Amino acid sequence: MSDNHLDGVDWAALAALVDAIPQLAWIADAAGDINWYNQRWYDYTDTDFEQMQGWGWQKVHHPEHVDRVVAKIRLAFESGTPWEDTFPLRSKDGTYRWFLSRALPFRDASGRITRWYGTNTDITERKEIESALRQSEERLNLLASIVHSSDDVIVSKTLDGIITSWNTGAERVFGYTAAEAIGQPITIVIPEDRRAEEREILSKIRRGERIDHFETIRHRKNGNRIVVSLTVSPIKDSDGVVVGASKIARDITEQKQIQERISMLGREAEHRSKNLLANVLAMINLSRADSVEELKRSVQGRIRALANVHSLFAASRWIGAELTQIVKQEIAPYSAGADNRARISGPQVLLEPDLAQAVAMVIHELATNAAKYGALSSSRGRVDVTWSDADRKLQLVWAETNGPRVEPQSRTGFGSKIIEQMATERKGTIAFDWRPEGVVCRMVLPL
Repeated sequence: MSDNHLDGVDWAALAALVDAIPQLAWIADAAGDINWYNQRWYDYTDTDFEQMQGWGWQKVHHPEHVDRVVAKIRLAFESGTPWEDTFPLRSKDGTYRWFLSRALPFRDASGRITRWYGTNTDITERKEIESALRQSEERLNLLASIVHSSDDVIVSKTLDGIITSWNTGAERVFGYTAAEAIGQPITIVIPEDRRAEEREILSKIRRGERIDHFETIRHRKNGNRIVVSLTVSPIKDSDGVVVGASKIARDITEQKQIQERISMLGREAEHRSKNLLANVLAMINLSRADSVEELKRSVQGRIRALANVHSLFAASRWIGAELTQIVKQEIAPYSAGADNRARISGPQVLLEPDLAQAVAMVIHELATNAAKYGALSSSRGRVDVTWSDADRKLQLVWAETNGPRVEPQSRTGFGSKIIEQMATERKGTIAFDWRPEGVVCRMVLPL
């Protein structure tokens, strides 16, 4: 036991009792000079009284805390009020542990403070638990913030399918507020024809199984159906028993629509490319010329006509091409200038791609033939292109005037065969009127 350094009083019995308590105890005079420590203090700090007397206790205080503690103690001693503080003390192995220190003044009969009694209680484990709880709370707050702010639906439910939590993502996607949804069965967002899915999901959850990226249909509060991808996981208690389920749902309606659109566009592109190649093949098979160079020019002109109409498709995002633009492209070389030898007239008609290609080829052949043999081969010749779209039929008239005299037998070339084939393949009709002043071509095609 430590030596007794208390003046005028035999504290041996009390000191033996205080030596046995788990706290580090001390006694100081009115000025704050410590003149007694219990044995626990010496055992913990591995010091003796000579090292610790007076204000020597500062030697085992953590340097980052000692100034604050000293200032607080001096203020308490000056005011005579009890004080309490927490701080780390160095042990004999050099490590620091946290202590809760309390001090009370002792007054004599006159009310004068004669001594101070204090204890230091080891609270390291409590501090560690508080720190762990604080970190855990911070993590929970972080997780709660993530769940709350997530764009995805994050909900939980009991094994009976009763909703127990409902984040803002669920409010946004399904239209129900948390107050409206919590306590309700999850079937408020499940269509009647999908209820069997929920029974199967809950059965798997009870077995501890997880459901990953299950695509299905759900409906909003307003009744609109949406496509969602579900991930459902079991919730277990501390004993590992499944007590509920957490569900993450992502609205993939727009994504599915985009996928379907891409698939549709792929099928459409395949159809159009096949149709284009079929037109090119037919055009080549019907092309004839007296020389290779003439054949090449003929094929190049027809391919250019197809390319021109395809540029119109691109501008309309492949919806089709407007008839006025198709005709203008093909007769542009002859309609420029003051003489305006080629004129067009007709309402706006949007032709779907397959029909637009056929019309472009027909106008190209008529313009080419007119430039070689007909009205456009003469400076006085004129061409008028008119059309109407009554009764879901396109009726187009190509009329040439003031050109070289036309003989019927001179107009039965390969260009005419291409025109006839384009009309026949699309269940239309074509008729040529070989008038002396210029040929007239009348074409009727179903829209």
